[in-house]
Amino acid sequence: MTINPLSVPSGKARVSDATRRERWRNRGAVLFFLAPSAVPLVLFTFGPMISSLWISLHSWDLVSPMRWVGLANYTHLLSDGDTRAAFAHTLYFIAGYLPLVYVGGLALALALNRGMRWQSILRSIYFLPVVTSWVAVSLTWKWILSPDGGLVNQVLDAVGLPAPDWWASPTWALPSVILATAWKDLGFVMVVLLAGLQEIPEELYEAATIDGAGAWQRFVRITLPLLAPSTYFIVLISLISGFQVFDQVFVMTGGGPAGSSRPVVEEVYDLSFRYGQVGSGSALSWLLFVVMMAVTAVMARIQRRWVTHA
Repeated sequence: MTINPLSVPSGKARVSDATRRERWRNRGAVLFFLAPSAVPLVLFTFGPMISSLWISLHSWDLVSPMRWVGLANYTHLLSDGDTRAAFAHTLYFIAGYLPLVYVGGLALALALNRGMRWQSILRSIYFLPVVTSWVAVSLTWKWILSPDGGLVNQVLDAVGLPAPDWWASPTWALPSVILATAWKDLGFVMVVLLAGLQEIPEELYEAATIDGAGAWQRFVRITLPLLAPSTYFIVLISLISGFQVFDQVFVMTGGGPAGSSRPVVEEVYDLSFRYGQVGSGSALSWLLFVVMMAVTAVMARIQRRWVTHA
């Protein structure tokens, strides 16, 4: 009997089949261990995102059947004055919050990095507001900044300075929210920057001192450049959280007075649950998502020019 050599599997083919089966077994094991976290992520994150995208193409009030409108919700929002005002309020919040929280956190980190007494206790005290409920923080600051007998206004009256109406004034409503937010997040920024400061070799400061560099020159030429990775992380996280500001606004001002402090997420809430325009609310949330992704992409691109990773 003649045996066709092509019908006999070669050693290479057998090895290839075994390797392929081994890869599939490894993938199955990975999927098995990822399933407990991947399944909820798909169901409760990606699922609602896709649903909101579908809803944004409809007119819906949560009661009546959905009616297809295509991109009408998006075109209406892009030409709507309330939408532009909400984005303007959000950008105003970020412009006031980001420098305040970064400078304050950096000051605390520099102070604690000097090795002062009770450093661990002070660090815990400064970090405590970070883990405190936003409702509790917002109510506390609403009392502190109360136009009628609030703690801040009492101090201003005592020293003869004018006392603003704070969250009751269209001019001071957003600054009130910015103060409360920066105070709560100072501890987080402090911890991140303090970790960055402790990674800077002390030999660099000693060499700069020997070369005659003063405290300010050491700060500008050593501390700030080597803190660039931590600074980039803080700026990116602060931008993302700033675009999503809602809890403190909802508790302190409710978006008022007269809509003067209503950010984008507050507008999404109002459209969806106060005015029954769920399609428009979903469309606005996707517009916000696109803006956040664009800002993140720009930050990721420009950070290559000024962030040096060790």
